[in-house]
Amino acid sequence: MQEETVQPPYENSPSAAEKPLEQQLAEAVARIDEMATQHKEAMLRALADSENARKRFQAEAANSQKYAIERFVESILPVMDSLEAALANKDGSPEAMREGVNLTLRQLNQALEKARITAIAPATGERFDPHRHQAMAAVPSHSEPNTIVATLQKGYALHDRILRPALVTVAKAVEKQDGNRISTTDSD
Repeated sequence: MQEETVQPPYENSPSAAEKPLEQQLAEAVARIDEMATQHKEAMLRALADSENARKRFQAEAANSQKYAIERFVESILPVMDSLEAALANKDGSPEAMREGVNLTLRQLNQALEKARITAIAPATGERFDPHRHQAMAAVPSHSEPNTIVATLQKGYALHDRILRPALVTVAKAVEKQDGNRISTTDSD
């Protein structure tokens, strides 16, 4: 068997054999410099693109915050128009005025509903929730303590955030003449 020697192809090529090492080195350095320049330009382009995207997102976020209420205002404007029309009608009967106010209230409720604003109107007997209700008074009642006796003013929530708690009167236990508290379950 004969042994073959394998030599790298670049050494067998006539162009590599004809060029001196210094020229080959200079060409390799030139290629490396060219690739480095291309890489640097690509990095600068990518950096500029990311900076432009960041600025665009910041501008969009600023506009989003600035005009976030726009849709809500668009739904409130018909309510404003209805109120102005009611005030302009000086010859209307009390029944017509009441009907107009009811219609305007429905428009306002629809606008609030569109904006995901819900009323907090606790029913009598509902358990007092300090996160959704604000107790204005505690009155002696035969109802269970810490239940709502009356709602003085509705509250409102936006999604899960309380905009305004409902103002309520809360039941407290009735006291006996001698000062001992009793509940509706105690017998005399």
